[in-house]
Amino acid sequence: MTRLPRIVPGTCEATAAIEARLIANRGSVSPLYQVLLHSVPVADGWEYFLTRLRQQLGLAPRLRELVILRIAVLNAAPYEFNAHRDHALAAGLSASEVDALANDLRQSFTGTDSLVLDYTDLVTRNENIDDDIHAALAIAFAPAQIVELTALIAAYNMVSRVLRALDIEG
Repeated sequence: MTRLPRIVPGTCEATAAIEARLIANRGSVSPLYQVLLHSVPVADGWEYFLTRLRQQLGLAPRLRELVILRIAVLNAAPYEFNAHRDHALAAGLSASEVDALANDLRQSFTGTDSLVLDYTDLVTRNENIDDDIHAALAIAFAPAQIVELTALIAAYNMVSRVLRALDIEG
């Protein structure tokens, strides 16, 4: 059970503007946002930042969703995994790849996918990133993409940690 009550869309005048933007950008006000709306500045900033990470990066959408699903598995955040399953399929991950991620079968991935997963694991687990990983990233990605990849990993770790701390489920 969610540790905070959800704000039901349309019931609070103070949240009406952000709710309208969420519906315009995402189609609905998800359970996550129904909790975040307890703080309009948090919900507003969250929506602004995460929407840009999801929609405006130079990083391939397939890699973006690969990262998000991996973080959901690493941080035991099934809500996040389920929320992004269809996005991952639409972005080009196959159903078998999504299942491999769900079952923590890292050996199913090679090449750039494996490098991105390695980097995601290291950043998520707050481990040192050695020079070999940075060198491989520099070969595979432009500097802007490395910044985007790193920010994406950090941001979706934030998402999963909020989901877990507040026990938000779909």
